[in-house]
Amino acid sequence: MTTISRPALRTLPRRLRDCRSGLALTEFAFALPILLALGLYGFETANLAIGNLRVSNIATLTADNAARVRGSIDEADVIHLLNGAKMTGTGIRFAANGRVIVSVLEPTSDGAAQWIRWQRCDGALNVTSSYGQPRTSAGAAITNGTEILAAGRVLPSSAPSAQSHSSARLGPVGPTGRQIMAQPGAAVMLVEVTYNYQPVVGSWVFGPMQLRFESAFNVRQRTDQSLKNANRITPKSCNLFQA
Repeated sequence: MTTISRPALRTLPRRLRDCRSGLALTEFAFALPILLALGLYGFETANLAIGNLRVSNIATLTADNAARVRGSIDEADVIHLLNGAKMTGTGIRFAANGRVIVSVLEPTSDGAAQWIRWQRCDGALNVTSSYGQPRTSAGAAITNGTEILAAGRVLPSSAPSAQSHSSARLGPVGPTGRQIMAQPGAAVMLVEVTYNYQPVVGSWVFGPMQLRFESAFNVRQRTDQSLKNANRITPKSCNLFQA
C-alpha cells in the first residue's frame, strides 16, 4: 500500500495549480462544440446553395427547352420535358419533394390581356400555379388535361375576348418589377418550380424552407401553340401529385 507523506499532501494543491499537462485537451473539449456547430452550419449552407442552383436550373432549362420545340408541340414532347426536369433534380430528390408546372401564355384577341392555352404538371409536391389554370368555355378551371381530350370543353382556338371567357383573362404575371406579358403574334412558355428543401444536417439549422423559381422564354419557330395528342397519351395533368 502506497502512502503519501504529509509534506507531499501540503504541496499537492500548488502542484495541481501549476500543472499544464492537460491544458490542450481541456481547451479542445471547450472548443469542440463550437467547431462542430460551425462545420455543420457551413455544410448545410453549401447544401442549400446547391439546392437553389438545382431548382433554378430546372426552371430555366425546362422553359428554354419547351420554347425550342419547333413546328408544333405534343403530349410526348411535354412528358420528355417534365422527365428531364425530374432527372435534373435527382440529387436533391426533387420528384418526391418538388413540383414543376409548365404553362403556355398567349395574348388575348384584343391584345389587352393574356390567357393560358394549356398547362401540365409533374412532381409529388401538392402546390398549384400562382397564376391559375386553363379554363373551359364555361369558365371552369381545367386541371385534368381535358383541354385536348374533349373538344367540347375547351376554349375556342382564338384567344378569349373581353366579352367572353373573362375568367380566363390574365394580366402581367411574375414577381413585382419583373412581370411578363405575351405579345401579339407570340407565345411564352412559363415554368414554375417549387421544392421543399431537404436538409442534410437537420431543419434546426435554417428551419423548414420552400424554394421557388420561375422562368419564361418566348416560343421560337412554333406558330401552332395547341397541344397535340395523336396517340392519346395520358396527360401529365395538374390534378395528379406523384413522383
